[in-house]
Amino acid sequence: MLEETPWVIQGQNETERKKRVGLLFDLLRMGSELDRAMTKLEKMQVSNGGFPWFDGMPDSRWITQHIVCGIGHLKKLGVVNTGNNANKVKNITDKAIPYLDARIKEDYDRLVKYCKENKLKLEEQRAGTDVIHYLYTRSFFVEMEIASSSKEAVSYYLGQVRKYWLENGIYMQGMISLADFRFEQDKNLLGFKNLTGLVVAKDILNSLKEKALHHEELGMYWKDMMNGYYWYQAPIETQALLIEAFSEIQPPNPPQGGTNSPSQGAGGLVDEMKIWLLKQKQTQDWKTTKATTEACYALLLQGTDWLADSKLAEVTVGKEKITEESLKMKGIQPDAGTGYFKTSWSGSEITPEMGKITVKNPNNVVAWGGMYWQYFEQLDKITPAETPLKINKQLFLQKNTDKGLELSPLTDKNVLKVGDLVKVRIEIRVDRAMEYVHLKDMRASCFEPVNVLSGYRYQGGLGYYETTKDASTNFFIGWLPQGTYVFEYPLRVTHEGNFSNGITSIQCMYAPEFSSHSEGIRVEVGK
Repeated sequence: MLEETPWVIQGQNETERKKRVGLLFDLLRMGSELDRAMTKLEKMQVSNGGFPWFDGMPDSRWITQHIVCGIGHLKKLGVVNTGNNANKVKNITDKAIPYLDARIKEDYDRLVKYCKENKLKLEEQRAGTDVIHYLYTRSFFVEMEIASSSKEAVSYYLGQVRKYWLENGIYMQGMISLADFRFEQDKNLLGFKNLTGLVVAKDILNSLKEKALHHEELGMYWKDMMNGYYWYQAPIETQALLIEAFSEIQPPNPPQGGTNSPSQGAGGLVDEMKIWLLKQKQTQDWKTTKATTEACYALLLQGTDWLADSKLAEVTVGKEKITEESLKMKGIQPDAGTGYFKTSWSGSEITPEMGKITVKNPNNVVAWGGMYWQYFEQLDKITPAETPLKINKQLFLQKNTDKGLELSPLTDKNVLKVGDLVKVRIEIRVDRAMEYVHLKDMRASCFEPVNVLSGYRYQGGLGYYETTKDASTNFFIGWLPQGTYVFEYPLRVTHEGNFSNGITSIQCMYAPEFSSHSEGIRVEVGK
């Protein structure tokens, strides 16, 4: 179906990305690229320690915090802690962190002045998202003492986020918990001799655990993670940050062995959260470089080493057991590192007992796979597919009556006539968000579409591109959120006879295994 979509190039790019994964294991290339990136950052930093968005622009506090936070992630992973890059990082942070400390003092001074002028209580003010992000970013660099002029501001804001953490979203709560935990652990090193306030890091994590959703396939996630206009309304980054919080504040239990469930033993909740992160990549694309880097950072943190367990999944199809030896006999070699393999059987090799398939995962980490059964059948005898994508298609005879527009479902008793107007209604139910979805609705040769012009449409809260072809109408949906959606369009009856109306099929480009189809329908047109 991919050949019929406007996303063939994206599909080819996804294949190309997979081929280029091998380049990530070229240590010399990685070291050279890291050195060039650090050199570029050094050149972009302006004299006051801040960073602009682009060269020639004024320094930006948010961009500076974002860059320093990224360096903090690299330090956490041990990527820039030694060698020449360690010196470059020190040169950058020695100027950038005092710059950020000065900005937080300016925030505090403005707030104090505002409260005095408006007779407000300073202890009742809330910290904004930029301040919370600063506290989180600053917590990566506890070895650098906070400037004495900024200590009062940092101490105040830390106390406020501890006091009002419940009023923030889960992304901000994750940042607050990590900042709170690190500042409390290293308050003497940071120069806070008398830092007071209730430590709330573990309370926040306990609250998050109570609100979390657990799904056997999708892992652990939160319902109120949403896409929005602001930087802190980003589901991928939110999940990545919460993985970091749970990894550091409540480290996973040591491996217990003998279990295939990621919610037990090695990794615990962290592994469940990683599953959700990877499942988003299965049916969607991590939309931005920022989201991708945050996700990779989270996956490299504590939890089970998913690449350490590399045993082949034990798959039995009927009486045939698929092993490395049986694959070698077919000339198939599983991919190194991922263990991915693909095998198939032709029509003459398929027997009824092959309909029974068992899969056993001998590893302590999650594994994914898919199996397809393809066969030929008369279009009108096809039954609906049972998958996470569900389609229901109906045809209605449309008539104008004294009571207004009337729609009556087509039945054997309701025979069409040439010139009649038929309304096609397609109902889609999807249990997870998907990107780049192709919906193809076949039509009988007795029908001609009323809408023949292709174009972007918006209907029922969903935007899509609709195009009409000789035997089908196609809908290309860039973003399909979880929920139920209805598509409707009219057809005109042009010929007499008995016709097969075909099926409606749907497929996700990023995960072709997520596909479905409706049942077949026959249409009779009388004289």
